[in-house]
Amino acid sequence: MQQFEVFLSTYRCRNLLEAYNGKMAHIHTGDGQHDLTVSGFVVRSDFDEPKLILHMHKKLGKYVQFGGHVELNENPWQAVAHELKEESGYDIADLKVLQPADRLSRLSGTILHPQPVCVNTHDFPGMGYKHSHIDVLFGFVADREPKSAVGEGESAEIVLFTRQELIDVPADQIIENVREIGLHILDVCYPNWEQTATSDFIL
Repeated sequence: MQQFEVFLSTYRCRNLLEAYNGKMAHIHTGDGQHDLTVSGFVVRSDFDEPKLILHMHKKLGKYVQFGGHVELNENPWQAVAHELKEESGYDIADLKVLQPADRLSRLSGTILHPQPVCVNTHDFPGMGYKHSHIDVLFGFVADREPKSAVGEGESAEIVLFTRQELIDVPADQIIENVREIGLHILDVCYPNWEQTATSDFIL
């Protein structure tokens, strides 16, 4: 019993320390554990050619998509809505979500969320122990600038990339799988998938 109480104390202190340091809200902080995250790539359609919106991650120092942790009281669709609002200024109601034509449109006894572009597991560095994120990644389309500013404390360095500009970003300024997924969205999802109203899905 005493060992268990020490474990709980250590667990709580670690989480409090991370919150105090302004780090992400990691929930599962044991060695080798995973956190569920969401992210959204937003394509702007109101230019001569589509542009992908990325922002400079304040801690990683590289261009990434918008996203963050799924909180304990959220599902992934609710989480991506709040992360987009905080980090990009976009209200999810002002976006379309990219969806493949051949998909489930209803499912009995469940709340059906949009089809993600991909789900991946990747290591998250700098935690002092082995930690991974399982990321549920969605693609969105915007036809105008966001109505709101980014949230306080969020990265204000937001850049719009054409396909070629995304290819040309130096390797030390972008996470490579972000480039790869961004190109997949620009080349495959954006031209071929349906742009579906986000209101079709329950938050």
